[in-house]
Amino acid sequence: MVGDCITFHTLELYTPNRSVLRRSVFLLVGPLLWSQHASGQFIGGPLDCQKTCVCASSIISCSKGNLTNPPTPLPKYTSVLDLSFNSISRLRAEWTPIVLSRLHTLLLSHNGLFFLSSEAFAHVTRLRYLDLSSNRLRQLDEYMFEPLENLEVLLLYKNSISQIDRSAAFSGLVNLQKLYLSHNLISRFPLELVKDRSRIETLTLLDVSSNRIKALTFHELQALPAWIKNGLYFHNNPLPCSCDLFNVVARWHLKDLSSVVDFKDEHTCILAGQPKRKVVTLELDKAYLNCSEVKIMDREAYLEQFVVLDCDTKQRDMVKTWTLPGNIPMSPANKSAIILPDGNLQLGPLKEDDSGVYTCHATADTLNQTLCFTLVVFNSTTNANSENLKTAYTTLIACLISIVMVFVYLYLTPCRCACCPSQDPEKDDPLGSLHSSTVSDTQNYQETESEKGNEGGRDFAYDTKDPLEQNGRLNPKGEEEWKGANKKRKASISSVSSDTPMMV
Repeated sequence: MVGDCITFHTLELYTPNRSVLRRSVFLLVGPLLWSQHASGQFIGGPLDCQKTCVCASSIISCSKGNLTNPPTPLPKYTSVLDLSFNSISRLRAEWTPIVLSRLHTLLLSHNGLFFLSSEAFAHVTRLRYLDLSSNRLRQLDEYMFEPLENLEVLLLYKNSISQIDRSAAFSGLVNLQKLYLSHNLISRFPLELVKDRSRIETLTLLDVSSNRIKALTFHELQALPAWIKNGLYFHNNPLPCSCDLFNVVARWHLKDLSSVVDFKDEHTCILAGQPKRKVVTLELDKAYLNCSEVKIMDREAYLEQFVVLDCDTKQRDMVKTWTLPGNIPMSPANKSAIILPDGNLQLGPLKEDDSGVYTCHATADTLNQTLCFTLVVFNSTTNANSENLKTAYTTLIACLISIVMVFVYLYLTPCRCACCPSQDPEKDDPLGSLHSSTVSDTQNYQETESEKGNEGGRDFAYDTKDPLEQNGRLNPKGEEEWKGANKKRKASISSVSSDTPMMV
């Protein structure tokens, strides 16, 4: 009876109103369906080692499995996970709900990945190799890779990364050795990653080739040690051609650094002009900019100096030994040649017989390198050179003072000539004026005319000065020349006064 009442009551309430029944069913089943949809979209389906993945011991390969999310849950013993060539566009924090403490290699290339959660790597902190290449990443958020303190290799090439947040994007990567950033949209060279005090100490390879970098700080690049320059790849960027760029590339090529030798023809630059041309950087000294030829110069020093020969090897922390000129091995008894803790050789105080070829032999597990240095010691000291320089400057100053004194004598001496205002102006003899600017003052020949009371009578007074003197100085033209001139003068005077009767 009670059961019949309940059955009747239910049919009365729900059977006639089907819309209410559908709504009730949706409210009950809807959350269940949404949870399953969300699970399929964000968390991923279960691991299938038969159809979508290949499981070989601790290696799980789900490459080309048409996945939109990583499979879950993954075994705790997973050491290598290959998710490449799928459609995983987002990597959220919950992609692996458990800690994968043995996972050291994660491959996520060719996925169209454009979003990385800041906590995406919180449960895989033991990663040593991470491949995020060939995706659609646009930027690297600050502290994104901070949990990956064991990471050694990071592949980010062939993305759409346009800028890097200085060194914050890679903070925490204290063991990173190789960073690949080629084929992106980077316009600024990340020098802080390799420069002193801000660089990652373990980083030996930085690839920023095939980007949009248009400027380099050449003097800072040249100052880097060879083991960093050997793994610093910046070829195939739109750098403007210049002799500074040529100097950097040419020096690295002479030192046989892999970053230039392996990509010699891809080190190009943009030559200004209309139209702009792309030329090989190492050819700038031949026809384009006429840059000076780059040579590795020998070391030069002076007596009593101290010099350090830098055994700048292509690999870090190599074992270095030295041999002295004449292929003589180093000896503790030689106090003038000391191997420093960094492997460089200090010489000094230098003597003349220290000239010669010094050889550094560097060895490592995978590389052996030999560097030779030619030292030339000049037979003088730097103090002697400075003294010679001081003497040269003193001589120059004395010459300048002498020239000034000559000009003062010529133009600022008191005026003593006959034309001065303090003296009466008189006619100058043309002959005397000829020599007035070379030897002495002009010799004046005075003519005295006195008119007497008798008819037409004229008397003439002649200068009877010593013919060998002229204003108290020797006559520069000599006695005979002066006499000849005096005779001509007397003859002219006689012709003028020839109308006066002469008494014998």
